[in-house]
Amino acid sequence: MCSLEKRGRVYVLSLTGDNEHRLNADLIAELRSALAKVRTEYAAAPEGSALVTAAEGRFFSNGFDLAWANAAGSPSASRQRLSSLVALFKPVVADLMSLPMPTISAVNGHAAAAGLMLAISHDYTVMRGDRGFLYMSELNIGLPFPPYFMSLMRAKIADPRTLRDVTLRAAKITAAEAKARGIVDSVHAGADEALQAAMRMGEELAARNWDGGVYASIRMAAFPDLCRAVGLPAEEKAQTFSSKL
Repeated sequence: MCSLEKRGRVYVLSLTGDNEHRLNADLIAELRSALAKVRTEYAAAPEGSALVTAAEGRFFSNGFDLAWANAAGSPSASRQRLSSLVALFKPVVADLMSLPMPTISAVNGHAAAAGLMLAISHDYTVMRGDRGFLYMSELNIGLPFPPYFMSLMRAKIADPRTLRDVTLRAAKITAAEAKARGIVDSVHAGADEALQAAMRMGEELAARNWDGGVYASIRMAAFPDLCRAVGLPAEEKAQTFSSKL
C-alpha cells in the first residue's frame, strides 16, 4: 500500500499500486509507520534530509474509503466508520506538520477530499500538468468538513476567493489553475517529471543542512491554528524553544 526508501538525503514515501489510494485504516497506519521510521532515523543520525511523498498510477489519492464506510449496513454505522477514518487521519497531518525536515508532495493525478488534505499537509506541492485535478468533494456528496480540514485549507489556501471556490463550489481545479491560485508551487509535464522536480527540490533543501528540530518548530509556529486543530501545541513548543535562547 505504501513504501519508503531513501535516495541520497531524500526519503521517498510512495503510495503503491495502480488504484485510487483510498485512505482506509490500513493505509493510514502504513503512512504513520513510515513517517515514524523517518523521524526515528533522523533522531539517530540528524543530518540534512527531506521527505517526498508520491503515488503510483492515475491517482494521488481519492480520499477516504467511502465504499468501506458505506458498507457498514446502516446510515449510523456508516457515519461511525467514516468518523473513525477522520480521527485516524488527523495524526497523519500532525506527523507531517511536526516532521523535522522539509516535505514535498508530488501529485501525479487526482487528489480529492482527504487526498488533497494529504498533499497540502506538506510544505511544498508540485503537480503534473497533463492530467488530474484537485477537488474537495464533500459538498457534492453531502458531508461536512472535519474542523481540522478547514484549518488546513485556511492555512494553505491564502486567497479567500480560491478557498471559497474549493469549499463552497466544490470546484475541480486543474494543475495550471492550482499554480495560478497558489495552491501548488510548480507544474510539470507528467508524473515522472513532477517526481523528478520534487526530488530536486528535496535535495536542494536537504543540502541546507538545517537543524530539523528548529525547522519543525518554525513550521508549527507559522501555522498555530492548524497545529492546535490536529493536537500539536505549537505555541507552547515555540515558547519552550524561545526560553532556551
